[in-house]
Amino acid sequence: MIAEKFKDVFGSPPVTTLFTPGRVNLIGEHTDYNGGMVLPTAIDLGVTIALNPRKDGQVRILSDKFETLAERSLSDSAVDHWSDYIVGAVIYANKAGLLKGGADIAVETTLPFGAGLSSSAAVIVCILKVGRKLSGRDISDTDIAVLARRVENEFIGMPCGIMDQMAVAIARSGQALTLDTESLKFDLVDLPADYHMAVVHSGQFRQLSEGRYKIRKEECDVIKKFLERDDICRITDVEYASLSSLPDHIQRRAKHCMTDHRRTVEAAKLVANEDLQAFGKLMIESHASQRDDFEISLPLVDRLVEDAVKSGALGARQTGGGFGGCIVACVQKDKLEGWKADLLSRHPDAFYVC
Repeated sequence: MIAEKFKDVFGSPPVTTLFTPGRVNLIGEHTDYNGGMVLPTAIDLGVTIALNPRKDGQVRILSDKFETLAERSLSDSAVDHWSDYIVGAVIYANKAGLLKGGADIAVETTLPFGAGLSSSAAVIVCILKVGRKLSGRDISDTDIAVLARRVENEFIGMPCGIMDQMAVAIARSGQALTLDTESLKFDLVDLPADYHMAVVHSGQFRQLSEGRYKIRKEECDVIKKFLERDDICRITDVEYASLSSLPDHIQRRAKHCMTDHRRTVEAAKLVANEDLQAFGKLMIESHASQRDDFEISLPLVDRLVEDAVKSGALGARQTGGGFGGCIVACVQKDKLEGWKADLLSRHPDAFYVC
């Protein structure tokens, strides 16, 4: 369908199309820009890109989510428009030698916006992978992820970590990515077949660009400056105690980073050993830390997490940047439908994503 729409709008079929999945983070939140471990998994939903290179500097973008064709240029800066991520990806693809000029691009996505499922990372990574395919350049998936992060950090101005880009560039549905965000060393672990990592949207949409994510990043920077180290997820209990002179909320940010990193290290082992009962308990602890120490949850999300467990999930937690979006819950597959019906009956504004 995307190829037909592309031809209708741009007058010729696309040279290539490519799909990139979204991701859901199972545990380890806000640890990726603080030198910690994360455990995301790819989901079946994602982004499909159709593209034709152009020899000039024009970037024309068709999206299934917006009625108006966006017409941008390689000389553009970010202007807080939905097409920023796409034009930024094309600009950085040019910088890396993956494209030479502009492009006509069509985008189809099955990812809901404001859900914390990495729609922006999926779009950027997909365009960069298309560029790699067309150029024949020998560039690894890790290098693609690093370049994609630069688009968000430098072009968009979003101070995100590397987790989203690595997850959508490398993992596939049914696999968890055990990622050390400091070294970028990773391993792929198959998720147990009898369980499903269910994603449910709270009904509260949010945008990371609205500023609260940036505030948390700046609070973590205070800790880094005080301790003179960037990998604050890996601090010892003694180093944590040394933060007693800092404001209470800063100490709690450090506590979350430290403890969620440790939970993620343990969680990766539990998934590999298929001990999902213990893994579920860590999910619950992680959500409490996001709620009380990092303060990125909302009351309606807290209730959704609590009811997800009451309805039969082994564990549940907020996933993504916070302040709304989705929760992820570990549910036995043979109980999934009943669990879903019971949870959504309690939360009419929430909806099942995947």
